[in-house]
Amino acid sequence: MKSRILAATALTLFSLWMSCQAQALNGKPYIHDPSTVILCDGKYYTFGTGGGGLISDDGWTWNSGAVRPGGGVAPDVIHIGDRYYVTYARGGGGLAGGHASNVYVMWTKTLDPKSPDFGFKDDTVVASSNGVEDCDAIDPAFLLDPTDGRLWLTYGTYFGYIRIVELDPETGTRMPNNRPLNIAIDCEATAMMYRDGWYYLLGTHGTCCDGANSTYNIVVGRSKKVTGPFLDNMGMDMLKGGGKFFVGASGRFVGPGHFGLLDLGDGAQKFSCHYEADLDRSGRSVLDICPLLWKDGWPIAGDNFKEGTYEIQSERSGSALELAVDFVRMAGGMRGFGPPSGPVTPIPPQELADVSKNWPAGNIDIRIGDYMFRPHQKWTITPVADVGGYPGSPYFKITIAGTDRALAATADAEVVAVPTFTGNPEQLWRIEQLADGTYRIMPKAVPNSKEPLALTAVGGSTPTLAKFDPNGDKARWNFKTP
Repeated sequence: MKSRILAATALTLFSLWMSCQAQALNGKPYIHDPSTVILCDGKYYTFGTGGGGLISDDGWTWNSGAVRPGGGVAPDVIHIGDRYYVTYARGGGGLAGGHASNVYVMWTKTLDPKSPDFGFKDDTVVASSNGVEDCDAIDPAFLLDPTDGRLWLTYGTYFGYIRIVELDPETGTRMPNNRPLNIAIDCEATAMMYRDGWYYLLGTHGTCCDGANSTYNIVVGRSKKVTGPFLDNMGMDMLKGGGKFFVGASGRFVGPGHFGLLDLGDGAQKFSCHYEADLDRSGRSVLDICPLLWKDGWPIAGDNFKEGTYEIQSERSGSALELAVDFVRMAGGMRGFGPPSGPVTPIPPQELADVSKNWPAGNIDIRIGDYMFRPHQKWTITPVADVGGYPGSPYFKITIAGTDRALAATADAEVVAVPTFTGNPEQLWRIEQLADGTYRIMPKAVPNSKEPLALTAVGGSTPTLAKFDPNGDKARWNFKTP
């Protein structure tokens, strides 16, 4: 008996542990040194070391199929005007080529290898290292400065300095008489981004290419100038080995590296990276996409939404999404003042069976009310297989805990709880963490509408579906464990 109890306990703990793990991307997202994820003609692309890369229709399910000539290592990609520029390096990295390397830039009109407009041109050297100097010209990455339209490229590894050069955004070639500047040490696979007057330099720190034993992690510094100095949160210059921790190993994923920014607009940003080892995929290197949050002027790595049972709390009011059903009183009587007249006894929580027998059989309206941890306010959120997804996550179903009654969008752009989950698009939900840590909740589809709409609190007690407003709290939500 004891052994059966121990086995059952172990199984329960394992199930709980597995439910808390970050979700891996779907399909076959095997890649090393991925470029920034980029959207082209309705599909997502990323390129990796060795040539080729991955394609996704939705940012959730990834498979091989991207085409990149040139071989080499650690590419990056950017879209400027009617061109997609791709940069990569050949040689260096301490491999057969030692530390002598060239960085190349080429361009194409589209990344779709099946398009008649596909084809890379002008494969041009824009940076190099001779194997003796204190730089290894690999791991290049682009930044298009949103303040003035200038194009920059960072490159380098642990063997010496990280450097930056300026490119011509119209051709991708090196700007005349532009000399490389040293901006960091003790990292590699750098990338840059701009936000609110600051330039951020993200570098991959630690050891790579050792599977589950790799120590890769990502650090960051910031500067008011694109050329530095880049200081961390303690004021240490990245030219002296500084760098604020951004993300490291977690769950079953080891060695995040090669940051790439994916800006989805309206306050939703994500970042791509690879893990040196996904322990649930034979320890192979895989792609991931996670929310990018911001706090006190610094980027923070968020987590993709995890299944569970939650209170869905309005950021606008602090009240909770609930079924519009009659309130059922709990036991305990009124006026609980003073000590009890008899023994101290706990009041049991209200159970689903205590209240659901009086619920309507058909659709039930949704409202927002004071949270009282009652059954009509508890929502179980579960990923749905084989219905697609969005960058970093699958679609979810949202049901009243213990039932199959599902949240659904209506043709009138309202929300109801239908009696049974059927998997229709209006019952599938995109749950996306925003830069401030709150969430945006959107149906995959709204009947008779092509406009993307978000769950919105139009008043203290009224939810609806409306165009997302990034400048207010009406369409921002939080998920609290009951």
